Amino acid sequence: MGRIGVDLYPLRTGVGLAEVETFGKFLGGSAANVAVAAARLGRRTALLTRTGRDPFGEYLRGALRGFGVDDRWVTEVPGLPTPVTFCEVFPPDHFPLYFYRRPSAPDLQITAGELDLDAIRAAQVFWVTGTGLCEEPSRSATLAALEARAAGPPPATRAGTAAGTGAGAGTGAGTGADEGVAGAGGAEPPGTGSGRGRDGAPVAGASPARDRVTVFDLDWRPMFWPEPGGSPNPGGTAGPEGPGGPGGPVAPGTSSAAPGAASGAAAGGGDVARAAAARPYYVRALAHATVAVGNLEECEVATGRREPVGCARALLDAGVELAVVKLGPRGVLAMHRDGTTAEVPPLPVEVVNGLGAGDAFGGALCHGLLAGWDLERTMRHANAAGALVAARLACSAAMPTAAEVEAALAGS
Repeated sequence: MGRIGVDLYPLRTGVGLAEVETFGKFLGGSAANVAVAAARLGRRTALLTRTGRDPFGEYLRGALRGFGVDDRWVTEVPGLPTPVTFCEVFPPDHFPLYFYRRPSAPDLQITAGELDLDAIRAAQVFWVTGTGLCEEPSRSATLAALEARAAGPPPATRAGTAAGTGAGAGTGAGTGADEGVAGAGGAEPPGTGSGRGRDGAPVAGASPARDRVTVFDLDWRPMFWPEPGGSPNPGGTAGPEGPGGPGGPVAPGTSSAAPGAASGAAAGGGDVARAAAARPYYVRALAHATVAVGNLEECEVATGRREPVGCARALLDAGVELAVVKLGPRGVLAMHRDGTTAEVPPLPVEVVNGLGAGDAFGGALCHGLLAGWDLERTMRHANAAGALVAARLACSAAMPTAAEVEAALAGS
């Protein structure tokens, strides 16, 4: 559930937008990219979002279907244009983004009243983002969805036999390895379910406390948040995001699938005020999530902490069972409530465009959770998926298959 838009990426790298003559058009938006990433790994996925009633919206819905993502919960908002995002590509570590989401984005017009709560509750994995909290009505809708998840799954008859009407794509009872993000059924992930993987063996980091995974992607984009008590960021929600944001810097020659040892929530006075205003909503979301994932800047916004272990512990204290802290060129730290931890180094690649690495990481994270893998294996696969995308130009169209991830790990 969350952001979608059209990415227009220059087909010539190393030059500014003023000099670019040709662009590639791609499906974009963090939540959309994560759904595509999980689908490419064999999972059944669906997206809950909104577009404009325009040709770009039509393009996005067709692109989702082309990637195997169920678009039945993608609706139109008359009068608002589908968002467009431009980027500049200066490998290996500078990828400014320019968002055009005026006067508001359709994906921020999701209302609580239109939510299919049975489908949301039935999903084996449900993914939401911090951007969904930045303004109403999306904020109330996001919190309502999280509260519905925390209330538990719908009756067993729906969860067990009607996956096709839930948030997963397709039809049938929905069991086995092809199950996916926002889809009923599938192997039980670490931190949820019976605590056993597909082979029946115990899974490190598993807990019987919850039988569904709810992932809160901290996804801090300060330009989307209004000044406290005032208007949105000057220029509206259109404007550049430099390498300090969630899409920026990847270390030269490497990618951790977490593109950003970010510049910090205190980068500017306006961003500090926005972060302080956002934190109470992040705290409410964390109370209903089972997994939190973000880079250091995003963790600082959510918890007030910036040191990696401290961030992870603060996220656990806020209510999640699994905290995933992306450390840019230092890799990733994952910490489970049961004491299981994993610290995984990055997979070195020649970086082309680091912007989609975090979303590839997210899709692979969901894949590993559904497969019932142990924590370290899940993090290694997520890192590798992100690294592969960092070595390619596009985001959604660059998401790797399971075979490509395995090959990358075997060659590392």
